[in-house]
Amino acid sequence: MKRINYKRFTLLILISVLCQTVSAQFSVDAQLRSRFEIRDGYQKLAIEGSNPALFISQRTRLTFGYETSSLKLKFTPQDVRLWGDQSTMNIGVGDNPSLDLLEAYAEVKLGNAGWVSAGRQQLVYDSRRLLGNRNWNQNGISYDALLFKLKPNDWNIHLGSSWNTLSNALAENPYPTTRIKSLNFLWLNRKFNENFTLSMLHISSGVTKTDTTNPMNFRHTTGLYGEYKKNNFSAWSNFYYQYGKNQKGYNLNAFLFDADASYKLGNVTAGIGIGYLSGNDKTPAAGETDKLFDPLYGNRHLYFGAMDYFSNFPTQTRQGGVADYYAYLDYKFSNKLSLKNSVHYFTLAQSNPQTPEDKNLGFENDLILSFRFSSWGMLEGGYCFFLPTESLKAIQKVEQDKFSQFFYLQLTLTPNLFKQTTSPEK
Repeated sequence: MKRINYKRFTLLILISVLCQTVSAQFSVDAQLRSRFEIRDGYQKLAIEGSNPALFISQRTRLTFGYETSSLKLKFTPQDVRLWGDQSTMNIGVGDNPSLDLLEAYAEVKLGNAGWVSAGRQQLVYDSRRLLGNRNWNQNGISYDALLFKLKPNDWNIHLGSSWNTLSNALAENPYPTTRIKSLNFLWLNRKFNENFTLSMLHISSGVTKTDTTNPMNFRHTTGLYGEYKKNNFSAWSNFYYQYGKNQKGYNLNAFLFDADASYKLGNVTAGIGIGYLSGNDKTPAAGETDKLFDPLYGNRHLYFGAMDYFSNFPTQTRQGGVADYYAYLDYKFSNKLSLKNSVHYFTLAQSNPQTPEDKNLGFENDLILSFRFSSWGMLEGGYCFFLPTESLKAIQKVEQDKFSQFFYLQLTLTPNLFKQTTSPEK
């Protein structure tokens, strides 16, 4: 007679009990996004005599999800590549290994108070100005963080923190000065009625003074986001104020303001808006105040035009900050097909010794056609061009420019591959 393995037997009993008493859902979702681009002035003005860059990038994601009434698990590996960017051919046609981990976290219920999640996860809040997913970038962005999600009465309260290191060291805690080492935030949100929602977000982000030392300077950002919708009218706005210290230890006094209003009439939605990111009227030195706002890890492509001329503000505005005055028309031919045209006029928020005195930067036009041919598939194409002023040419140090334009065609497939729900036996 065989001897019974009591540990294995006990484990099998526990699994059997859980399967009979817990309702669980398991799903597998895929995302394949390929984008063809013609860059002839994207991110920087096109130079006379230069040839356009043509390439195809691809994002491949597979998301595994498990959920019960008290536990959620999510795991999303992804591969991002350019077609043909393999450096050697001795292992066949393909790409250098680029497999990464976008998400890997567990979320556990805290009784009736809410949830706590830990691990690599995406943090997306309000207008995504300060904490977003950067979805235009094929890699996206996620955070290694601990996050508490509480819901007392009609409020949503999220409290998160992250501590980042590069190596499993025995001593010291250095970190690159270009990245946030300590990220801490509080988000309060409430929907007061069916028309109005208001949020408060506070972020304290710590950056080391040098790449080889431990001390950090903390940049504090506090502000409000509001959204109003009624009938065919909708509007949103945010204001964030930045204080504390910048990476060098200089005092901060900066702000970011956005406002957008739109009205839908039949198949047409018309809107206007402004985005304003404060800048310096002179290059700050020790003991002086830095007035250039830092949008931290927020989405960049979503704002200040689709050609991404203004996403690295210390370099692309020479510390001057930027103002974007825009308007748009969105026409829906059907539930599946829409065409949106946006016009932008850019100026510096401030001129300084590094910039021309004329703050006008130029005009951008973005035309985007979207076709959702299925619940799991979308085709999107965009054509953008930029008409610069002499001031922008001087900032970018482009003397002989040509017509700057950008075209892309993007296919996104997001099918559900598997979904199973198990219910407790009665």
